[in-house]
Amino acid sequence: MVRYKLTLEYDGTPYCGFQRQDNAPSVQAAVEYAIAQFTQTEVTLHVAGRTDTGVHALGQVCHVDLPKYYDSDRVLKGINFYLDEHPVKVLVAQQVDESFHARFSAATREYLYRILNRVAPPTVDLMRVWHVPKLLNITAMQNVAREQLLGTHDFTTFRATQCQAQSSVRTLDVCDIEQVGDEIHFRLKAKSFLHHQVRNIVGSLSLVGSGTWNEQDFKDAFAAKDRTRGGPTAPACGLYFIAVCYNDDLST
Repeated sequence: MVRYKLTLEYDGTPYCGFQRQDNAPSVQAAVEYAIAQFTQTEVTLHVAGRTDTGVHALGQVCHVDLPKYYDSDRVLKGINFYLDEHPVKVLVAQQVDESFHARFSAATREYLYRILNRVAPPTVDLMRVWHVPKLLNITAMQNVAREQLLGTHDFTTFRATQCQAQSSVRTLDVCDIEQVGDEIHFRLKAKSFLHHQVRNIVGSLSLVGSGTWNEQDFKDAFAAKDRTRGGPTAPACGLYFIAVCYNDDLST
């Protein structure tokens, strides 16, 4: 068996998420089917981080073991050929050592969240951004992110109630917020994230940006370690899994 690292880009709109499901289309099922057609062998795809229904990816990383050696360019073109009209494509295919694991070898994962902050709703970016028509105070959100979110904390307030992680303590390395035209971009990086952590953080920060909360309100909600005290869960359509970094500097 020969192991390959695959970097994927996909539009998550038509899928139930990355993980294979019995009664709904998934990114994993689409890619595994394409690989099986290409190699004539059933395979299992291992992913750096599962994404939920409607969440997109610009740099998702997977690995797969193929029955024999193929040139990396052939792997990329062969899988993409059988993905056909699926909004999922392999951007990079690379042979890696069998010790590489897409999930367990990952040092950090990075997400982007896009808010379209204008009165007019989206057109070409429909289902790719969260439309917030009320002008948000980006400076207020930046201050809260810098002063309260960075570092190691108990993120229970921003954790989905169905999250199955054993611990709610995580270390957030980056939480950058910037204005990009009519959009506000949130970039968050950590070794790992809790279920809905990014979307819940963005939803809570949006309350600060709108003036519904002040900095103390956010601090009190965070300290409560209670999901019911947090802000709304931002819609899945604005979230993108954008990069994975590995300790051996093998990164997307």
